[in-house]
Amino acid sequence: MKNNLMQMMSLDIYLSSLSNEEYRKVKKQIPESSIKTMPLQSWDIYSQHFRRLLSGQRRQNTINTFKEIAQKFQWENKIDELFENRDFEALVLTDLKNEIQWVSEGFTEMTGYSKQFALNKTPKFLQGKDTDAAVIERIRYKLSRDLAFKEVLVNYKKDRTPYRCEISVVPLLKDKTTHYLALERQIA
Repeated sequence: MKNNLMQMMSLDIYLSSLSNEEYRKVKKQIPESSIKTMPLQSWDIYSQHFRRLLSGQRRQNTINTFKEIAQKFQWENKIDELFENRDFEALVLTDLKNEIQWVSEGFTEMTGYSKQFALNKTPKFLQGKDTDAAVIERIRYKLSRDLAFKEVLVNYKKDRTPYRCEISVVPLLKDKTTHYLALERQIA
């Protein structure tokens, strides 16, 4: 009995870690007699899985919103490829004057600044005394040549707490560069 209970709990843990598509495939291989309704043993297991699902859905919603913007501007970039194998917490879209035209919800969560506050400002408002001038100069140089790049710099949240921010910047093209997309994330 105890052994069966442990096996069922292990199965529950395994099944809770699967995506919906993976679960549907695996469910066909599990005999109906082995699936029993039991009280939830650990809310932590469920909440971790739910958090992963929610995070994945949020990411996809952010990407979908950006795709709508990309469609409007008819950029030539392969938009799906911009997000492949790249982690981000926030997306920041700037024009050629480096003025922010759009930010994702994650920007507010990461920085504390509202979307409305960020619009039409340059990202300079995120900088402070520990922001390395050499990094800023490298960013300017790469932007002036329409190069894709990745840099790490110290930015400041609305409450003036410093954080290290990794930015991956991609020029967005329609015959020539019209905008830049920054994929940003806070790093340790």
